[in-house]
Amino acid sequence: MQLLQALNPQVHNLRLRFCLDFQQRLREDGFAETLVFSDEATFHVCGKVNRHNVRIWRRENPHATIDVRDSPKMNVFCAVSSCKFYGPYFFAEPTVTGINYLDMLQLWLMPQLQEYIVDFIFQQDGVPPHYHLDVRAHLNANLPGRWIGRASHNDSPLLPWRPRSPDLTP
Repeated sequence: MQLLQALNPQVHNLRLRFCLDFQQRLREDGFAETLVFSDEATFHVCGKVNRHNVRIWRRENPHATIDVRDSPKMNVFCAVSSCKFYGPYFFAEPTVTGINYLDMLQLWLMPQLQEYIVDFIFQQDGVPPHYHLDVRAHLNANLPGRWIGRASHNDSPLLPWRPRSPDLTP
């Protein structure tokens, strides 16, 4: 299994624009204090590295490979703001899907965020469960213009997540 991401000029320009927009927002008073960074990771008992959470950024392919063996795994979610750590949340299912991710947002994370932060901005990356239609519909309805993530032209994020972008989590 290879852990590489291609960096072509079109993707580079989209990522640069995102970074410049994000840096501009960080200069605004109070923006950083309202951010809630989130991410999840898969941990395998055998030590296998999840290729969706680890990136090797290089101009040349090092031809790195990892021996893959089946082993038990655990999917864990956490979020962090300037004033609080949320988690860990352990998914009971072996795979994070759009449906169980949405359940976690609605039943576990959003009630906590609304209790501690007024008008927070929620950041998630571009993995498929985050892009699920029901997840985006929930974010559009409950956090219009207050979420950062992978979006379609019908969505209302504050900033759309760019392709092949590394995580922003602190």
